[in-house]
Amino acid sequence: MQYESCTTNDNCILSFQTSLPLPKLANPNIGPSHDPAYDTCILPLHGFSGSSAYFTRNFAALSAHHWVVAPDMRGHGFSGRPAGGYHVARLAADLRELISHLRAAAAHKNRDAASPVRIVPVGCSIGAAVLWTYVELFGCDDFAGFVFVDQAPLQDRAEAFGGWDQTMCHTGCYDEATMLAAQKAWMRTADDGLVETHRGLVAECLGYRRGSGAVVSAEESKRDEEFFMGISAMCDGRWLARLLADHTRYDHREAIELITVPTLVMAGKWSGCFPLEGMLETARRAEKGEGMKGKVDVSVFDSGHWLFYEEPERFNREVIEFVDRWTA
Repeated sequence: MQYESCTTNDNCILSFQTSLPLPKLANPNIGPSHDPAYDTCILPLHGFSGSSAYFTRNFAALSAHHWVVAPDMRGHGFSGRPAGGYHVARLAADLRELISHLRAAAAHKNRDAASPVRIVPVGCSIGAAVLWTYVELFGCDDFAGFVFVDQAPLQDRAEAFGGWDQTMCHTGCYDEATMLAAQKAWMRTADDGLVETHRGLVAECLGYRRGSGAVVSAEESKRDEEFFMGISAMCDGRWLARLLADHTRYDHREAIELITVPTLVMAGKWSGCFPLEGMLETARRAEKGEGMKGKVDVSVFDSGHWLFYEEPERFNREVIEFVDRWTA
């Protein structure tokens, strides 16, 4: 994997890791007429306060089969730190610009190809919300399929709208009071407990910290904690707090029903973020889409929110099988 970047229409630099080099688009006549390595792209999207580094246990296996591109969303990882842009819709717009950039690169490599690169995004946590917003704003035509990982369509409780209660919503950030408390936690300084916010995220997202039964040594547990806390520490907590407010209130249920391409929903049985029923609602909603009968699958992992990290072999295998099935 190597880092590349592109620039959005508001001059934010988006960094991303890619398993294949991107050609210099200024030289359109250089390169092969068709390079099949660029035919299909798996695009993992990290969660809140994360980065593309989250997928360190997935890159090698996925890239052995397909081109892999993993972005750092704005405000995360090595991407730009604008004052604004703390909205899920802005992240979706960024994704569209990245996809345009990747399509241009793939077209350069595949000048004689009959069809453009087939892109299958893997949206984890807020990454799934970004994809649902993309569907609402721009449709599904840019994608060959979707994988949604451990995210319910709505974090807030909304009992007056479809009975969306504690059996479906986020377990810790689900109304005005809990959202404000979460914002306050992320707005702490390094000298005022921010490290405990980062540590609490790890405890919430790793299934073995919640009693899954997975055998993990104290040394490995410490390494995992340091790894994820270090990634969160790269972010501006105040910016994240404002993104959190938008993410918490955003209701994606109807948008999911607009999906018209094959969909795989993955959920962690030991997730500290959502009840299983909330995440399964994604599959139920997707099945309502036009022509979606027989195109929605569900896979429940015996791990937590970061199931791609805790069960990487299974995760990698199922993603590859899904991509191969629907892009062949």
